[in-house]
Amino acid sequence: MSELDTKPLIAVVDLASLLDDPRLRVIDCRFELGNPASGEQAYLQSRIPGAQYVHLERDLSDMSACAEHGRHPLPSSEQLDALRARFDISPHTHVVAYDHDTGAYAARLWWLLRESGHAQVQVLDGGFAAWRSAGLPQECEAPRTPRSFSAAIRMAPLRRAAWLDADALQSGLDAGTLTLVDARAAARFRGDVEPMDALAGHVPGALNRPFQDNLGADGQFKPAARLREEFLRLLVGRTPDSVVHMCGSGVTACHNQLAMFHAGLPGSRLYADSWSGWITDRARPVATGCS
Repeated sequence: MSELDTKPLIAVVDLASLLDDPRLRVIDCRFELGNPASGEQAYLQSRIPGAQYVHLERDLSDMSACAEHGRHPLPSSEQLDALRARFDISPHTHVVAYDHDTGAYAARLWWLLRESGHAQVQVLDGGFAAWRSAGLPQECEAPRTPRSFSAAIRMAPLRRAAWLDADALQSGLDAGTLTLVDARAAARFRGDVEPMDALAGHVPGALNRPFQDNLGADGQFKPAARLREEFLRLLVGRTPDSVVHMCGSGVTACHNQLAMFHAGLPGSRLYADSWSGWITDRARPVATGCS
């Protein structure tokens, strides 16, 4: 495995040096929960040269499964295959995902590709905001339509061991073998406010690590050593492979997993349905406050 395979983040200057590489696939993941059309509209106005667009709800989620699995259920195998075919993603391609700034939506694509066996995938640190601030070139004309690849190389399905359902999560929490980390803002975790879902609170026993805490004042990821120190302090002796990440709908949870990977703490998993999926069954327990 090359050094590229082990690093989840790429700096804007490093991506700029790779734009002519035919193996490169740059994927724009910009999105806003409150305005689902805004990311694609921003992409059509300006983008990193050669970038193609993916939509969180059309491409990276199976929205037909919301009633049981929350607001952004994992995409089907057919959706993942179509995505790879659309952009000619094979084991030899290098994928770089970006969103506006935090990497919250790009991390979803990073997780999906990595957990289906594609090692050469990275998130652009600081996203399009960092690219623009660095004065790097933007493409503003109509985006190029990707070619159709009818014989794309079929890759592995999403690794089932990479994510848990609600029953497996509850079982592990009851047994004390899992450490649940919730990526939502502290006020949502406590249940003080709930702007997105029908019920406020959190899964009993969860720890809170807002995904924004992974970022420095410049909007980019904190240094790996600092993130490692912060996560180890949060875990208080529990191992990274006991960690299960969640959030509101399974999207920003991937940001915490990416941050742990960046910090040299691999092995954590995802509770894919997250809070919006947990509360589809009102018999499941709910906690409020700080614990």
